[in-house]
Amino acid sequence: MNIEVPDVTTYKENIMNTVESIIPQRSSIEELYKQSKYFTNQWPLQYFCDAMSEAVAVLNQNQQIVFCNNALISFLDAVNTNDVIGKKLGEALRCVYARESKYGCGGAEACSMCGLYRAIMKSQKGNASKEECSIIRDSDCGAIDLKVSTAPLTMEDQLFTICTMTDISADKKRKTLESVFFHDVLNVLSGLVGYTELLPHATPEEMKEFALTIRDLSLELTEQIEAQHELTKAEHNEYVVHVEGIHSLSLLESVRATYAKQAAAQNKQIVIHPDSEDFICASDEHLLKRILRNLTKNALEATYEFDTVTIGCSRKENIVQFWVHNPSVMPKDVQLRIFQRSFSTKGEGRGFGTYSVKLFTERYLKGHVTFSSNIEDGTTFTVTIPATLFEEDTQTLLPLFTSANTQ
Repeated sequence: MNIEVPDVTTYKENIMNTVESIIPQRSSIEELYKQSKYFTNQWPLQYFCDAMSEAVAVLNQNQQIVFCNNALISFLDAVNTNDVIGKKLGEALRCVYARESKYGCGGAEACSMCGLYRAIMKSQKGNASKEECSIIRDSDCGAIDLKVSTAPLTMEDQLFTICTMTDISADKKRKTLESVFFHDVLNVLSGLVGYTELLPHATPEEMKEFALTIRDLSLELTEQIEAQHELTKAEHNEYVVHVEGIHSLSLLESVRATYAKQAAAQNKQIVIHPDSEDFICASDEHLLKRILRNLTKNALEATYEFDTVTIGCSRKENIVQFWVHNPSVMPKDVQLRIFQRSFSTKGEGRGFGTYSVKLFTERYLKGHVTFSSNIEDGTTFTVTIPATLFEEDTQTLLPLFTSANTQ
């Protein structure tokens, strides 16, 4: 059975209208057991695969695992093969998109941009393939970057896919960090050096202006270094949450002021939506501010000259929402990859922005981040978090909530 890969632009329509003919069904337990025996009965094959450092899986025509080696079992933190057999690879890897469709791995719209999925589909058409992919996993697992190789194999008149995977997350992170420091940090340092060279020849008025600019550049440099440091701690589950009372409008004004005079906001406006609600919530203010700054910076970079970036907030019962809007629209392929760790519209190795927003929001603030992007409404990112991060915060911050509600 050959499975056609739908074009990205028509993928959503195909999923909605003809998903049953596109996404393979599940094999029965009896069929999986029979297929598994094709490989486990040949003990030299198992011995050879277990000696490999790469994770190896064999998939049937329904893209389910029927054979794997010890490296894959270890990589997945599984107990034994019984925890793996019958799952699709995205499900075994705990990809967040594998939960979006009842068909599991391959059934979500974002799957069309997944290198692992593309490699499997090519193999099922009889072609070997090599791809790289970034997989966003459940919040307690973090993201991984993989180098994937697939090849078709016919056995007992059935077509299988041999898939080998190598974790390249460390290499991807290193390249991204190097890019950040070589590009962003050096840009700021160049600005600092330029203004310090101008100081000896400046008039008193110019010196005041240059001093303010040097201060802003120094703060930006500190911000970039701290952001990378905190992201590294967050990915290793080492970030410590500090809960405090957050005044919503003060937070938005701080975010607005941060970027109002920076180069990215030149000939652009940042405004707080007039319908934004005035409330106090209990969360990590530093982390929430970093999230909103990141989204605001991205919005400014995506916005054309003389356009406006709008930020706002609202509260409903036990949740609060903060959002950032710009009038531009993201291309479809960007939307499908926007939260991948190594993906960026700015070029290779610049992809920690929206990934860090998702990581911080979901793992540490116990909320979620969503977006919408279309020609009519532009692009809006929305961060939804609990009004109180922990139950005990309600009692600790009760005087703050009471005073806010009586104002």
